[in-house]
Amino acid sequence: MLAADARLRVGIAGVIGAVAVSAGAFAVHGLGAVRNAHAVELWQTASQYQLMHAGAAVAAALGGHLLAPRLAALAGWLFLLGCVLFGGALYGLGWWGPSALGAVAPLGGFSMILGWLALAAAALKVPR
Repeated sequence: MLAADARLRVGIAGVIGAVAVSAGAFAVHGLGAVRNAHAVELWQTASQYQLMHAGAAVAAALGGHLLAPRLAALAGWLFLLGCVLFGGALYGLGWWGPSALGAVAPLGGFSMILGWLALAAAALKVPR
């Protein structure tokens, strides 16, 4: 049975995954009618990264007992934070155009990178 923290991360990842698929579908089938091609590209990129990292967060939660648990949990939270910051910033930039959100996207990307590094560290550290 998964710990409450891991279940929470999987639940949040599920919602983020649903948002990612919905946003990607809207980008392909409707966004172009109200926004330009660059906005569609931004939404597609956000959707792809969110979906990949939501899956990574689930993997970190489900495999946490095989890895160093605290580092695996950290990786999962960093993936989820990256999804919100990176994806949210790109969705906003695509909808409203250039704004301060442009400064948020790199923070989300950096969070995703740190998540991968935490996951690697979790795999390399032997649980005690």
